[in-house]
Amino acid sequence: MAITSSLTILFEDPFWIGLYERTESCRYEVCKITFGPEPKNYEVYEFLRCNWHSLKFSPSVHVHKADQRHVNPKRLQRKISSQLQERNVSTKAQQALQLQHEQGKLQRKDKSQEEKETEKERKYELRQEKRKAKHKGR
Repeated sequence: MAITSSLTILFEDPFWIGLYERTESCRYEVCKITFGPEPKNYEVYEFLRCNWHSLKFSPSVHVHKADQRHVNPKRLQRKISSQLQERNVSTKAQQALQLQHEQGKLQRKDKSQEEKETEKERKYELRQEKRKAKHKGR
């Protein structure tokens, strides 16, 4: 079972963000970290060291496994340098973050609906008590 992870730090107006992507077997997950001002390397390292357990990753997205084969070191170096020049967020990361956002919306909607329901029940009970008290002449 191969686990790969990468942290990409980029500027998304008005803040610096980090996209922490991890792939385990055929599962892909992403976490968006907002830093604020441009973080230094030691600040990023310290943040990950202290907050690793509290990172909220998106739900897993199934990805197809690519064939593992030997890559020429020079080609690999060119690929890495082109990735460093590239500033776009990967489509998989966008999809995973969108899925996480949608699930958060659904959870908030369910919670607010439940709160409205309990408030409605509380008001109904209060009205019933008032009617009973009024009926008793109090």
